[in-house]
Amino acid sequence: MDFLRPGSWEEALAAKAEHPTAVPIAGGTDVMVEINFDHRRPEYLLDLNRIGDLYAWEVGEDSVRLGASVPYTKIMEHLRAELPGLALASHTVASPQIRNRGGVGGNLGTASPAGDAHPALLAAGAEVEAESVRGSRRIPIDDFYTGVKRNALAADELIRAVHIKKADGPQQFSKVGTRNAMVIAVCAFGLALHPSSRTVRTGIGSAAPTPVRARTAEEFLNAALEEGGFWDNGKIITPSVAKEFAQLCAAACNPIDDVRGTADYRRHAVGIMARRTLTWTWESYRGTAAHTEGVA
Repeated sequence: MDFLRPGSWEEALAAKAEHPTAVPIAGGTDVMVEINFDHRRPEYLLDLNRIGDLYAWEVGEDSVRLGASVPYTKIMEHLRAELPGLALASHTVASPQIRNRGGVGGNLGTASPAGDAHPALLAAGAEVEAESVRGSRRIPIDDFYTGVKRNALAADELIRAVHIKKADGPQQFSKVGTRNAMVIAVCAFGLALHPSSRTVRTGIGSAAPTPVRARTAEEFLNAALEEGGFWDNGKIITPSVAKEFAQLCAAACNPIDDVRGTADYRRHAVGIMARRTLTWTWESYRGTAAHTEGVA
């Protein structure tokens, strides 16, 4: 196994073009586990740790450009207001040591359905900035996951950053595991309210071959909120609406039985998390200053 260590982003792109099978390594929290257990033995490792741009973030007027290697700890400390869903998800990642090393780019590159960042990215409607010597492009998060641990990157592309719209409403993240830390998700759920467009987006992790959205549930809830005038009157969402939303979220899953949990349990848990996160986010929305008057 050869170790490639570019000193700049341009050198990294050139190395990836020359060695398309090279596996990028930054935090190494996924790659090194696979190598240590002899599950993977790549011909080349492409070390990205010397590329400072990958550890930087920019907060714009409407969105955040998050470098691929920004550690989860930094997201928790500095971007909680702009990216609340992703900050909550970051809290659940493994241990402090892992959160100091790992970043969203690694989650995306690995594309494991159990990656903690995926539900929050789906709910927020992120875009992945991919680049090669041929040029740069943005891949909508909905198009990024193509199969079990597969993504839409070309062989010569690297993830440079993730573009995420700043939250315009409450966001939540929930995760079920066999313990409270150092655990791979049995299943996970992310939800984001987008009052500016009067829409709701979801993200489900570890309950299908890829991270997915519960699109039918979103369509149902969007229609129910609009028809009931909930965005304007700020009333409590009725139990029947919350129950149907939860059932539709559970139906969006396509899970398996494995050592962490059964398929039936995953569906059940996703429904519970969907109902709870909807309750939490809507109560937060109702509590904002703009909706103080007239709230039932």
